[in-house]
Amino acid sequence: DTLWDLAIAEVEKRENSVDDGKPVEVWEKSIFFMGNKNGVTLNTDYFFLHREEIPKPTKKLEYTFGRRARRHNTPKDIAHFWELGGGTSLLELIRIPITSSNIRSFAVVLVLDLSKPHELWTMMEKLLQATRNHVNKILAKLEKTNPEVATEIKQRMQNNLQRDHPDYELVDPFPIPLVIIGSKYDLFHEFDSEMRKIISKTLRFVSHYYGASLVFTSKSEALLLKARVLINHLAFGYDKSKSVSVDHNKPLFIPAGLDSLSQIGPPPASDSDIGKMRANTPLELWKKVFEKTFPPKSFCDLQDTKDPAKDLQYAEYEVDVMRAQKNQ
Repeated sequence: DTLWDLAIAEVEKRENSVDDGKPVEVWEKSIFFMGNKNGVTLNTDYFFLHREEIPKPTKKLEYTFGRRARRHNTPKDIAHFWELGGGTSLLELIRIPITSSNIRSFAVVLVLDLSKPHELWTMMEKLLQATRNHVNKILAKLEKTNPEVATEIKQRMQNNLQRDHPDYELVDPFPIPLVIIGSKYDLFHEFDSEMRKIISKTLRFVSHYYGASLVFTSKSEALLLKARVLINHLAFGYDKSKSVSVDHNKPLFIPAGLDSLSQIGPPPASDSDIGKMRANTPLELWKKVFEKTFPPKSFCDLQDTKDPAKDLQYAEYEVDVMRAQKNQ
């Protein structure tokens, strides 16, 4: 062996083993943030990776990553963070980060603006539906090429709810791990108590129905910490909190599988109103009840008219000079 061969072997030995000689598996996960049009309000650089700079709104699709070591002298686990800006205007970009090669280690974080209840259901429905459709296409391909992996992914999501849970047969788990974050709780807290109750109960039902975790947050460090707990669990496998907060007068915090339909109760409407509503599924019924109180706004969610190429935060001298020359 040459000196280089010996050096490479030594580095690989250090990276793949600890003091007792047992190999250490490197944890590698991917988290996909998506949400309201003004950029995902939980910018990962600022919120999760604790970087000092003030976050800029996510324009299109952005990527960053974080690394953490479980113990001293062990390889660092890696978490890939993707952020989709533009609300529902860029749904076609969902297929870029979520692929058949990383689907086993992928999770989704949906950030919803609690201060805009009239946009909430439409935003949630479109983003989750587009993501689910794409994931289902990947799973359909895997069933033909690698059926073991497809079965493992489906089984893992079913296991989010214990088989003896009374709602086991009544829910429809999202095909990959999902966290729903209600942002701007400080503004939401100023709403009328009945409005807060309707929004909170509805999001509890949706989260439980999809086998998702739910947390309300704001700029408050205490609330950010609770959201970090859930994301750390997805990104680095840290222990999932067992604490639960379901009081609509307080910020909600409900890890996946710890809620129930009996605790959530029926949709917040009178029996006569519910009787008049035609719905094929429980989710559809909750949607009709929610939109009766908060009719969806007809808001245009097309791409921004402002040209990102002229945004100073993306300035690159050489590129801009060539672009100006081409335009001329």
